[in-house]
Order: sequence, then C-alpha cells, then structure tokens
Amino acid sequence: MILLSRRSLLAIAAVVDIALHARPAPVAAKNLASRHNLPPRHLETMLQALVRAGILKGVRGPRGGYEIARERRRITAGDIVRAAMSSTGEDSMPPIPESALVDSVVGPMVAHAGAAFLRELDAVTVDDLCRRAETQSVFTVPAVADFTI
Repeated sequence: MILLSRRSLLAIAAVVDIALHARPAPVAAKNLASRHNLPPRHLETMLQALVRAGILKGVRGPRGGYEIARERRRITAGDIVRAAMSSTGEDSMPPIPESALVDSVVGPMVAHAGAAFLRELDAVTVDDLCRRAETQSVFTVPAVADFTI
C-alpha cells in the first residue's frame, strides 16, 4: 500500500533527479519529464510549487531549467511532500463534515499517523536518496558529484 499521493512521489523523484543532474547546467523540465515518461506540462505546476517552497530554484533563459536551492543534505523528503501537498491543498482538506466519529476518533488517529509518517520522511534527506540512486546505478549516465558547501 502506497501512502503518498502520485504527486508527492513524483515530487520526491523530481527533486532527486534534479539533484543528480543539475551540474553543470540546470535540468530542463522537458528532460526531467522524458526520464520519467511524462508530458512536460504535467510537471510544471509541481516544479513551481517546489520553487515557491525554496526547495528548487528556477533558472530562466534558453539554457534554463531547475536546480536545487539548498544543499542536498538540508532538504528532506518530508519538506518535498509538504510542498507538493500544499500546492494541491491535500494537507488542508477538512474531515468529512457532520461526522462525530470522524471528528473525534478517526480524524485524530489519521492525523497522528500522518504526522508520524512525515517525521519518518523528515529523517530522509535528498542526499540519502541521491546516494542510494548512485549505488543502485538508477541512471545509465553517471551523475556529476555535487560539491556545494
């Protein structure tokens, strides 16, 4: 059972992909989309949400694209999921209205479980995921090392 939305999974994958490929030039949304078999327009709103959250930085121009805005070790999977959820309003949806069971029992239990889930994601950094991707040779072309201090 997958607990993350497709958008959140894709957001984490996009940030890790950009962290691995953004040196020496930013990653174009078109290239990112092709590596994940998606249409580029499908990614743009999510990428912009990640820019607004300070996770990615957008670079304009003919050789523009996206790069990470902070060091890989300072971005967690939880940060990315929160940004993806806030862009769609997933994190602020109210419980089912007019239900005492949801309001007093099910809702608080699910909120507690969700908070625990996000705490676990907060323990995983983009750097951790990049290292795992490199170890497992996820991409056929080797990624360039990130020497950002």
